[in-house]
Amino acid sequence: MKKSIIAIILLSVFGLAFETDKPAYMLYTGEGEQVSYENMIKELEKADLVFFGEQHDDAIGHWLEFEITKDLYKAKGQDLILAAEMFENDNQVILSEYLEGKISKKSFEAEARLWPNYQGDYKPLVEFAKEKGLFFIASNVPRRYAAVVHTGGLVALDSLSDEAKRFLPPLPIAYDPEVKCYADMMKMTGMMAHVNENFPKAQAIKDATMAHFTMKQWKEGKLIIHYNGSYHSNNFEGIIWHIRQQYPELNIMTIANEKQADLSKLNEEYLGLGSYVLLVHESMTKTR
Repeated sequence: MKKSIIAIILLSVFGLAFETDKPAYMLYTGEGEQVSYENMIKELEKADLVFFGEQHDDAIGHWLEFEITKDLYKAKGQDLILAAEMFENDNQVILSEYLEGKISKKSFEAEARLWPNYQGDYKPLVEFAKEKGLFFIASNVPRRYAAVVHTGGLVALDSLSDEAKRFLPPLPIAYDPEVKCYADMMKMTGMMAHVNENFPKAQAIKDATMAHFTMKQWKEGKLIIHYNGSYHSNNFEGIIWHIRQQYPELNIMTIANEKQADLSKLNEEYLGLGSYVLLVHESMTKTR
């Protein structure tokens, strides 16, 4: 009788704990099926390219980027390459010098035009690459050239010097204003002071540049994981659209990062957003 009472109490306690559990995140396939982290990793290991489309201030997203990177390294070792929007490609030399131990951390962090949330969100990835001897691609266009496009359109890039064009993809870049991510940005024209008809074109030069410098480092057998804002890879557009123009056969997988109050089911609007969707509770602490 005593053992039965204890068993009932334990079942009640564990049952209550289960009912009041508050998960911070859930993983879904793009079709809306819940998926385990382990099964997702098994699929990501098979890819040529993985794009993690983050929310820049999402604590869970940044944590999971690091965890995924560590687990992909276990599978791929030195065949893993890291890449990020957060580093502009005219800083590739500085980034590589730091990773190779040729310059100090102080020099790197002073000169590399790091994002304000670098210390907590991206430094762990850089230090992991340094520890493991992995190449890290500074993939993004220098922001001054995105500003050139925002002011004068894509044609304005033609007037840049040959030295400047080293940090750009071959010109002219492919650009289709009907691609959804660019068409949606065009709809914002006139709604905000800084948004004009060149706004989506400035996005496109970022996407094209990240595609170009990522693919310069890829070869068969390698796996590149690229960290970027979700708008650069959602719906397999943005960077991926530019890569597909030349490399339609590659196995490209994406992770989209979204928020909901109810994590038990993926909202219909997020279906197809990526190969996987990281769904984080909307009340989750932000990193900035």
